[in-house]
Amino acid sequence: MAVTKMKLNQLKPPKGAKRKKKRVGCGPGSGHGKTACRGHKGAGQRKGKEFDARFEGGQMPYYRRIPKRGFYNITKKEFELVNLAQLAKFPAQTEITPETLVKANLIKKGSLVKVLGNGEISVPLTLKLHAFSQKALEKIEKAGGKVFIIDAPKVRPDVKLGN
Repeated sequence: MAVTKMKLNQLKPPKGAKRKKKRVGCGPGSGHGKTACRGHKGAGQRKGKEFDARFEGGQMPYYRRIPKRGFYNITKKEFELVNLAQLAKFPAQTEITPETLVKANLIKKGSLVKVLGNGEISVPLTLKLHAFSQKALEKIEKAGGKVFIIDAPKVRPDVKLGN
């Protein structure tokens, strides 16, 4: 059996693989004239995106079907909690600020801090933080420490209110 080599100019796609482009709007003789296969009136006839990405063909959209529960308070202040037992590890006469606690890996950077009264403290510390529990205040002052409350931002920084 003789083997013949095929040449590049003999290559053709299989039958039915290539179709002519549908030319619309080229007059009545083309079969796609007048409305250009878009029908009469309505969103589908206009140029641009036909529907919103959430449109589901007229059925009730998913975002309207699912229940909405709860309330998201955009003015809520969320504190990171630090106990007195964690602060007792600092040496005496230390001034503790949020930056100090970040360096000690007790809180994340930029968060508000509240000191709770769990544990005992015997060293006098100067605390400049955002909030304190009543029990923590009593224990810190009993140990000879000082407390200064830093003003916390009124609203979460990532939320913009008003205009």
